[in-house]
Amino acid sequence: MLTRRIGIDLGTTNTVVFVPGKGFVINEPTIVALNIPDNSVLAVGREAKEMIGRTPGDIAAYKPLKDGVVADYYITRAMLRYFIGKAVGKFNLFRPEVVISVPAGITATERRAVINAAMEAGAKNAYVVREPLMAALGAGITINSSSGNMIINIGGGTSEVAVISLGGIVKWASLRVAGNKFDEAIMNYVKKKYGISIGEQTAEAIKIGAGSALPLKSKIEFKFRGRDIASGLPRDLSVTSNEIAEALNPLLSEIISSIQAVFNETPPELVADVMEKGIIVSGGSAQLRNIEEFFKRLLGVQSYIAEDPILCVAKGSGIILDHLGVYKRALLNKN
Repeated sequence: MLTRRIGIDLGTTNTVVFVPGKGFVINEPTIVALNIPDNSVLAVGREAKEMIGRTPGDIAAYKPLKDGVVADYYITRAMLRYFIGKAVGKFNLFRPEVVISVPAGITATERRAVINAAMEAGAKNAYVVREPLMAALGAGITINSSSGNMIINIGGGTSEVAVISLGGIVKWASLRVAGNKFDEAIMNYVKKKYGISIGEQTAEAIKIGAGSALPLKSKIEFKFRGRDIASGLPRDLSVTSNEIAEALNPLLSEIISSIQAVFNETPPELVADVMEKGIIVSGGSAQLRNIEEFFKRLLGVQSYIAEDPILCVAKGSGIILDHLGVYKRALLNKN
């Protein structure tokens, strides 16, 4: 096969690249570091993330996607060029066909921006697929059956809730509440309760180390260092998993409201299918402790975490790439 094919889970927080025959070749932060004086790209991905909060005045680290869509076209194009080049190698003479995930609620303009950025970054053809469909495929759901399935994909920028049947999305909701908002909530909680200022990376470390959707009987304690707002000096502190559950509860409740709204609009036959099968939860933020139990308690529906939830969308891109002729008509061109 002369033309390479690449699947890209273009996430707000992380980008995962899948190449048939090779598997997952890239899993790096969706961040670009720029040299401000000449607007040149200094670093992309993991190297750029390490610069956040540590850069001098003439270097800035940007997140080119906001809430799952392109916020800065130039930086997104530069980032895609880096990821595509890394995936195909320096000496590949053929431009690849690229399948890219986009949020369910993407507009025609936002969709066109993703396609154009990919084409200008070196793709021969670029196709976009709505994220819930790719996540469902990657989670092992048979999307072409007449039976209803519900997937909740909680990423960095958006939470996508969708009921899927007969190869399409029947009802969906896209909420701009996900991993990044969880980090913000932790930053605000620590600031308000303890008078300590922390950065995004520390908040993310707290979320990973002690984050939970529900209070735990055996609390997890996480120690960290921040800046005392009153004195301006560094200060050591520790928080528990139950405190983080308290901080995240309002945001998780918003996700519950979106799921309930989707249920209210879904045909009763498909709701019955979902009640019988349960809800599949995917995305990086699905790794939050006890999130499936939180959904089960508040919705009364059994919930399951997909295998390798952070890789579900990229896995789905791999399935589409393996059967591109079939999915070109069925998925890729639907608005």
